[in-house]
Amino acid sequence: MVPPSMTTPILYKDLAPWWHLFSSPADYRTETRPFRRLLLAHGNRPARTLLELGSGGGNNASYLKTWFQLTLVDLSPGMLRESRRLNPECEHVPGDMRSVRLRRTFDRVFIHDAVMHMTSEGDLVRALRTAFVHTRPGGATLVAPDCTRESYSSISHHGGNDGADRGLRYLEWNFDPNPYDTKYEVHFVYLLKDARGRVRAHQDVHEFGLFPNATWLRAFRKAGFRAQRVDDPVLRRDVFVGVRPA
Repeated sequence: MVPPSMTTPILYKDLAPWWHLFSSPADYRTETRPFRRLLLAHGNRPARTLLELGSGGGNNASYLKTWFQLTLVDLSPGMLRESRRLNPECEHVPGDMRSVRLRRTFDRVFIHDAVMHMTSEGDLVRALRTAFVHTRPGGATLVAPDCTRESYSSISHHGGNDGADRGLRYLEWNFDPNPYDTKYEVHFVYLLKDARGRVRAHQDVHEFGLFPNATWLRAFRKAGFRAQRVDDPVLRRDVFVGVRPA
C-alpha cells in the first residue's frame, strides 16, 4: 500500500494480522454500492473484470466480488495474506501501483484510499498511468481519495473492533505541518489486547498526499485519460473518473 521509498507504517507490516480489527469489512458495506454504481455508469460495456490497485486487506473486494471478477494488487505481503483469507476466490498479485504491469487489461480499474500514499504529483501520475495501461479502450478507472486540498481538514478520530479472543483500539490524529507542500501526516496510537487480556501500545505515522482538484485532473490527463471529478451525494467524498478513449 505504501511506496518503498517511504518508511512502511507498522500497520502494513507487523500489525497486518490485526488489520480486520482496525478496519472491519462490515464498515465497507454501505460505500461499495455507490462505488459499483459509478463503475458501471462510466465507460462502455461490458463491465465484468475489475482490477483494484492498493487493495489492502480486501475489505472493498469482499463486497465488489459479488458483481465483478476481481484481481487485487497490493505492495504489502501481510495485507495480501489477510485479503486472501477474506477473498480466497479472488486473484492476488504483489505489486507497487506505480510500476506493476500485468500485461492485460480490465473493463474497470479501482483505486480507493491507498492512492493517498502518493505524496508527489510524479508518483500520482505514475499510479494513474498504471491504471491507464490496465484499462481497456472504452473502459474506466475510478479513484476515491480520502480528500483533496479543497476538502481537507485536520481531524482526530478513534475506533477499533473486538475479535473472538483479542481486540484493538486506535486513536488517529492528522494535521498538515506544511500547507505549502503536497502531503500531510496521520499519527496513530494502537492498543492491542491479546487472548490473556494483556494490552500493548504502538505508535505509527503515515504520510498522505494532498493535491488540489486541478492537480488531480491534470494527472489523469497526463496518464492518458479523459477525466472528470464526480460530485456524488451518497458517497460525500472526492471521486475522480477517467475513461480511456476507445
